[in-house]
Amino acid sequence: MSSDIPAHILVATGNQHKIQEIAEILAPFAIDLRTPSDVGGLPAVIEDGETFADNAILKAESACRHSGLWALADDSGICARALGGAPGVYSARYAGEACDDVANNRKLAQALANHDDRHVEYVCVIALARPGKAPVTWEGRFAGRFVLDAVGDGGFGYDPHVFIDELGCTVAQMSAAEKHQRSHRGHALRQCAAWLAQHRDG
Repeated sequence: MSSDIPAHILVATGNQHKIQEIAEILAPFAIDLRTPSDVGGLPAVIEDGETFADNAILKAESACRHSGLWALADDSGICARALGGAPGVYSARYAGEACDDVANNRKLAQALANHDDRHVEYVCVIALARPGKAPVTWEGRFAGRFVLDAVGDGGFGYDPHVFIDELGCTVAQMSAAEKHQRSHRGHALRQCAAWLAQHRDG
């Protein structure tokens, strides 16, 4: 890497599923990632932004200030068209602050049960914070149809309930490689990797 790009970039999340996905998606791009455990942990961030970009930037900038490293943060969620985009930025805590994936999925299934339109869209924003510079963001989207009954045991979050008609399966039934290729997080991270490559080679 050139002097413009540091040797290490910190992944600013404690979510092990996200860390694994980010590492797998970025693996072909030879980006050396660090995790919160490598810097003695990261302070908690109040995610009170109104948009996915707001929250991603909050987390990335907090990690950057704490560690002194370039920091990459993700904020993502699911948006149901019939619910005006809900749960949106509240996706991870849709059923309450101490809820789990099962409770969140149950609440969304109940909310959509009486709607014929069950179109949903995953949204992911990746933010990169750098000391002394403005953050950079990238967005990815991945649309599907919410099904009331969970199908598949892969993935995490709302994946067992998001059915992809063209594939005939839920996201939880997709292989990791296929999910990474199609997912909202995959799209956003590949844009990030392209930006890093441009600045490394430029």
